[in-house]
Amino acid sequence: MEAHTVHTPHTQDDRNGCVMSGNGKPHIASLSVVAPPFALGQAQSLEHLLRHYSGKLKPRSMSIIRKLFAHPGILKRHFAIDDVDSFLTESPDRRIARFNRWAVELSEKAILNALANAGLTVNSMTGLVVNTCTGYICPGISTYLIEKLGLRRDMKVYDLVGSGCGGAIPNLEVAGSLVKNSAEGVVVSVSVEICSATFQMGDDLSLLISNALFGDGASAAVLWNRSSGLELIASASYYVPEDRDAIRYVHKNGQLHNQLSTNLDDLVRKAVSQVVVKLLKPVSLSVADIKHWALHTGGEKIINAVKDEIGLSETQLNPTRRILAEYGNMSSPTVWFVLNEILQEGIESGEWCVMAAFGAGLSAHAYLLRKS
Repeated sequence: MEAHTVHTPHTQDDRNGCVMSGNGKPHIASLSVVAPPFALGQAQSLEHLLRHYSGKLKPRSMSIIRKLFAHPGILKRHFAIDDVDSFLTESPDRRIARFNRWAVELSEKAILNALANAGLTVNSMTGLVVNTCTGYICPGISTYLIEKLGLRRDMKVYDLVGSGCGGAIPNLEVAGSLVKNSAEGVVVSVSVEICSATFQMGDDLSLLISNALFGDGASAAVLWNRSSGLELIASASYYVPEDRDAIRYVHKNGQLHNQLSTNLDDLVRKAVSQVVVKLLKPVSLSVADIKHWALHTGGEKIINAVKDEIGLSETQLNPTRRILAEYGNMSSPTVWFVLNEILQEGIESGEWCVMAAFGAGLSAHAYLLRKS
């Protein structure tokens, strides 16, 4: 997939590769979004699932699967696999090895693209923040990236886990804080998910929905302290821990199984509404003041519920719906894919944009951005 560039003039210190301070506030200088090359249309995905599971699922489950895959909201998804048949029956050990390989490869590509878009190299980086929820390795993904990219061994590095689909925004908060504390810092925020590495199949409705919804992808955003790009204005989070069982991973037989509530749309719309109020009220803005909305895809029902609750227009949701159609829900990187769509359409200087995502917790997160 092509990456979008936030065109930003910069100067280079030839002695150490660091960007010279522009005495500005933290800004998103550039971003890159990457999906695996292997893609399947929903009809193809259904065909493969039926071949493996038609004799193992109840007739009701088969009927539900056919309806889910026929929904026009999603047309295709990308998967971090080499062989569509083998991944359905892979062992737990092969699965985590596949997660490790693809999480690192996609993250590396996203980082290099994002740096190139900003006119930088890996020598410019002073910090790295990586989040994921679809696989656990120790040490984390960041250490593999340090080795593969030849990054500085003394940089600030953080691996974040457990935030689910909303994880990109807490990541951005951490990355933004690192930039604030370094006048010449260049920090890269990476979100990567290999949702196919959590594939499970059974008559549980959560699994049936998940297998029609989720795909794989990665994103990288370059942050710096120059007054150019998308300025980080404010952020907010809202947690409803008593509803954690509505959207989460659970461990069964040592493997992750996705769990989704049938009334998730109602829970999410309330949480997103709360976080938007907490984001905008302190800066004296209203929903009507925000032209651009990078809303996590979630799913058709959730998109519609949030739209009605907040009062967004179909035009504002076009980028979210396009990403849902072409990629499905990739968990945490998805909101960056949506922002990338918005940037490709164009944001004028001074215009506001809200990134909003939600996920495990139950939690909702939002970030207010302004184009410099």
